Amino acid sequence: MVLLIDNYDSFTYNLYQYIGKYEKNIKVVRNDEITIEEIEDLNPDHIVISPGPKSPKEAGICIEVIKHFHDKIPILGICLGHQCIGAAFGAEITYAKQLVHGKASKIFHKGIGVFSGIENPMQGARYHSLAVRLDTIPDCFEIAAMTEDEEVMSIIHKEYPLIGLQFHPESIYTPDGIKIIKKFLEKERVIC
Repeated sequence: MVLLIDNYDSFTYNLYQYIGKYEKNIKVVRNDEITIEEIEDLNPDHIVISPGPKSPKEAGICIEVIKHFHDKIPILGICLGHQCIGAAFGAEITYAKQLVHGKASKIFHKGIGVFSGIENPMQGARYHSLAVRLDTIPDCFEIAAMTEDEEVMSIIHKEYPLIGLQFHPESIYTPDGIKIIKKFLEKERVIC
């Protein structure tokens, strides 16, 4: 089962449809309508944290979910979800170098993890005013993708299946987005 945490965003059900191509058992919950204990009871195989209109501090339970489950369950954070991953590990969230809403950018990646086999550079849809500040990202993360002007577009934890994407794989402006979602869903739970 995939748990999709909705940060009150219009893209949540685009994500739901992409995930649904590979996994039929999906539960969508709002970021302020579930507890850690309820998530443990659901026992999801994957957690996806959606985009949203606010900052990580205003993303309900998301940071707590990342801190609690990052070493147990594969987690994918998209846009605000990506920023929540950075914030959960102490990175600073600042205004992006450019405020970008509804535009595609060239994204240069390292070909690792969910980017394996993806065209490089790839095209990615961006809808964000905030970003994870590059020089504050902890060493436990690989900076997996960036724009030409060095805005961080993806971080991947070096030890656990924890992936942040600043761009939107669920957007039509990200042609390889469905492949990235599929690669994430192929990740297995950490055996404890």
